[in-house]
Amino acid sequence: MLDDFADHLRLEKGRSEHTIRAYVGGARALVTFAGARGIEVGDIDLALLRAWLAELTRRGAARTTVARQVSAAKTFCAWAVREGYLAADPSQRLKAPKAHRTLPAVLAPAQAEAAIAATGADREPDDPIALRDRVILELLYASGVRVGELCGLDVGDVDADRRVVRVIGKGDKERSVPYGEPAARAIDDWLRSGRPALVTDASGAALLLGARGGRLDQRMARSVVGRAVDASGGPATGPHGLRHSAATHLLEGGADLRVVQELLGHSSLATTQIYTHVSVERLRAVHRQAHPRA
Repeated sequence: MLDDFADHLRLEKGRSEHTIRAYVGGARALVTFAGARGIEVGDIDLALLRAWLAELTRRGAARTTVARQVSAAKTFCAWAVREGYLAADPSQRLKAPKAHRTLPAVLAPAQAEAAIAATGADREPDDPIALRDRVILELLYASGVRVGELCGLDVGDVDADRRVVRVIGKGDKERSVPYGEPAARAIDDWLRSGRPALVTDASGAALLLGARGGRLDQRMARSVVGRAVDASGGPATGPHGLRHSAATHLLEGGADLRVVQELLGHSSLATTQIYTHVSVERLRAVHRQAHPRA
């Protein structure tokens, strides 16, 4: 049954593999919880769902974890009703706890520049890995794409003349994202000198490659970003921090909120609006530091 649920998420909903693992894991935990109490899937009700969430909370699960499990349960129950495993959906009255909304950590523009400059500092400038790592940092910061979107790029997704990349985001939604001259130079160097040195039969059309020639893994991309930021002396962050930084710096530079929404691939403007709070916090910090009556 859970395999069928996974296929539904993958083929019908177009969810990412990360989301599929999370939702199937949540559904499995719910089914296991019910089974331990002698309750079949067809008998899952609101009381059981609430008991399951209460148990998660008792074990110390964070609000974000509980909220994610609620989302998984709702998706699973709706699917189970459609497939005839459940007569009615008991999750419709289930409410997720409101997560504490924290402002994302961002790099200052100078810190972002320092992290990019530090990329591949332990290698020769024309080393293929160094050239690839430069593209990782430049594109993440220049475009604000997600790390999964970055790793999913093919060579044909790069339009060098217009300086845009075609990105397949959440829900298989496609968008075009521009990048600047520094990223353009990094991509050109990589395609001319870096990628040909690593390409193998396993490379396919992938833009970014691992050391053995396969498509670049997200974990490696995160490691590359982490090392570069550490080497620059900036605050610890990863690819998502560069995405936050790109959005914040765009808004601080006067970009329209809806334009930033389109660039980031957010389905809701409310998701993008958190970056306005980041910008205000930065303004407040500067004001406190510089104004004599702050």
